[in-house]
Amino acid sequence: QVQLVESGGGSVQAGGSLRLSCAVIGYPYSTYCMAWFRQTPGKEREGVAAILIFNGTTLYPDSVKGRFTISQDDAKNTVYLQMNSLKPDDTAIYYCAAAIPRFCSVTRHQGFGYWGQGTQVSVSS
Repeated sequence: QVQLVESGGGSVQAGGSLRLSCAVIGYPYSTYCMAWFRQTPGKEREGVAAILIFNGTTLYPDSVKGRFTISQDDAKNTVYLQMNSLKPDDTAIYYCAAAIPRFCSVTRHQGFGYWGQGTQVSVSS
């Protein structure tokens, strides 16, 4: 049973930073694509970062490129999302997700079979 355990959400002012963590429990995460998605009420789930664990290849949408960084700690089976220069539009529930590499994407969430519980990020102006 694969579990994704997230932590690190919170409230910050615009321009601030937060770091989210996602620990993968129950399966060697080296075979996965790990990603972060976010969602606000009434909107589609949006990918903000993805990483292929076996080679470190990363993907970002233009909306966060240069502000968000996804990284991995293989010793801890954990991925991180460092979010800098946060904007009010970044306010959302952020979810960690895992998929087999061929479904690795920041434009489609349907291929991700495992999801964390979500963590709230709130950015005030």
